[in-house]
Amino acid sequence: MACDAVLFDFDGTLAPNLDLPDMRRQVLDITRTYSVPAQVYEERYIVEVIDAAAAWLRGAADAATADAYYRSAHQRILDIELGAAAVTEPFPDMPLMLDALRRRGVKLGVVTRNCRAAVLRVFPRLLEHVDVLLARDDTPHLKPDSRHLSFCLDTLSCTASRAVMVGDGRLDMHAGRRLDMYCVGVLSGSSNRQALHEAGAHHVLDQLNATNLQQHLGFHPSQ
Repeated sequence: MACDAVLFDFDGTLAPNLDLPDMRRQVLDITRTYSVPAQVYEERYIVEVIDAAAAWLRGAADAATADAYYRSAHQRILDIELGAAAVTEPFPDMPLMLDALRRRGVKLGVVTRNCRAAVLRVFPRLLEHVDVLLARDDTPHLKPDSRHLSFCLDTLSCTASRAVMVGDGRLDMHAGRRLDMYCVGVLSGSSNRQALHEAGAHHVLDQLNATNLQQHLGFHPSQ
């Protein structure tokens, strides 16, 4: 497999998952206090819930109310992320895996819907092991929008046809397949094998370590 770059999700891939269902529940609790109709935000991801509800409030109420809601909901996300990050560490072997890929000349990026501060609290030396981190506060386009990935690839000066997307979630696979990237799912996070394959994963690994991803990409670890 020709591979110039690997993009990684963060939560559930390089580190344990946040409790996203609880985060969503808390954001919805805030949203309901502003009397936003459920049809405005149902079936949306958490950040998109906030965007949709704030847009509705600007039309149905006023800009000040919409802004207050937006700030309150985003602050709740930030508080949850930073609180969890304080007691979370990367999965074992992640620095070794990332460094092994870089020694082979593979460029590495992390594309995550988490905020940058939480990512770097979990993995303080991450930027010593990867070339680019694109967190929620670094880009206006978040997975499953493929522009989150394409912006990272542009920053790495790599083409999608020679890049791999690695993640634990269906939206990682969806975003990668929209760019015709090779997609590798991992079972260390939120999705099972069937869900990842149905979302477009070309291959699914039980977990990531310094050996198995290299082998799958065609690198022999001892070379």
